[in-house]
Amino acid sequence: MDQHLPKPVRHLGWISFFTDFASEMVYPVVPLFLTAALGAPVAVLGLIEGVAEAIVSIMKGLSGWHSDKMGKRVPYIRLGYGLAALSKPLMALAYAWPMVFLARATDRLGKGLRTTARDAMIADAVDCKIAGRAFGFHRMMDTGGAIVGVLFALLLLKYLPGEYRLIFLIAGVPGLAAVWLTFKLRELRRAGDSGEGCAAPEDEVQPRVEAAAQTGQASPVGFSSAYWLTLGLLMLFAFANSSDTLLLLRARNLGWDDTQVILGYLLFNLTYAASAYPLGVLSDRLGRWRMLVGGWALYSAVYFGFSVSDGQSIWWLFPLYGLSMGLTEGVGKALISGHVPVLRKGTALGVFHMALGFTALASSVVAGLLWDHVSPSAPFRLGGAVALAAVVAAAILVPHISKAGTAGKEG
Repeated sequence: MDQHLPKPVRHLGWISFFTDFASEMVYPVVPLFLTAALGAPVAVLGLIEGVAEAIVSIMKGLSGWHSDKMGKRVPYIRLGYGLAALSKPLMALAYAWPMVFLARATDRLGKGLRTTARDAMIADAVDCKIAGRAFGFHRMMDTGGAIVGVLFALLLLKYLPGEYRLIFLIAGVPGLAAVWLTFKLRELRRAGDSGEGCAAPEDEVQPRVEAAAQTGQASPVGFSSAYWLTLGLLMLFAFANSSDTLLLLRARNLGWDDTQVILGYLLFNLTYAASAYPLGVLSDRLGRWRMLVGGWALYSAVYFGFSVSDGQSIWWLFPLYGLSMGLTEGVGKALISGHVPVLRKGTALGVFHMALGFTALASSVVAGLLWDHVSPSAPFRLGGAVALAAVVAAAILVPHISKAGTAGKEG
């Protein structure tokens, strides 16, 4: 664990580790439970996941705004992780698919409540100069928990075949560990409370609210033009980034069996977890736009690779996909937080999460339609092309974003 990071960031990393440990124990089991144990049609699974993700996206926006209004982060974090832990025993009590829907909605409501407040707390806790390190560390811990959870799910399915309810109850244990850790968190005194700004590295200059208002760089809701341009570029890439389940379906489509698919998913997560933290640290030194655009270019190459490769040659694409996520996920959060008014980080990060959530949802719907009505390779050609368009758009707009951010600071 990195001792250079503040204690709240390290605590939040472990909280996410245990929560993803629990969630990934449940995630691959839910489709089996719904179809094999409860006899629900496959369409129900699509309905549950679609509504669940919509709940997450809406709540991320609302909870961020409300945490700024209340001046508190911890209650949203604690309640969010508490609901996630509660959803596991709720799943065990389900004897019809509507109860599974309720449990899944509870879990996603918790995710929506906690995510923005948690990311805002990370941004509050560190100087902007090490935001990449902080968010990279968090992504590493989060994904590490996911890896452990998937491995436990495989073991439990092997040694407890058909005991889905027992698996859900076991998954509640790491969930409770995460909730216990939330009681060690304390509210932070944010930099803006003392009127101090936060200097961002290189090409990301954080405009202060007062400066933005004086120079006319602020939008009607108080965010700089640099924030909105950055968000627009991130949304463009989000439309390329459809659900990861399509990668797994593509592997099956190309002849992989269930074990190979799960191993490919683990390979992706291992690479993601191993790369997120060092690449986050590197982004603080080299500049976040360079890392982000490089990740988008790699993502484009990976998706074009999935569109043309056969089953024997896609093994190498999974670790490259994990590397592209390591380059983009934590770095993107650090980048957007560098253009956020100090006292409105929750609201700004909430808008960011909500916008990207709905864009990714639309992307997954379009990708599914292309798979069904054009070909299994079509969604990957679209994703590769849109990611490449994001690279080109960034080359054009990043100089304007840097200029707008600098103008806000100089004002």
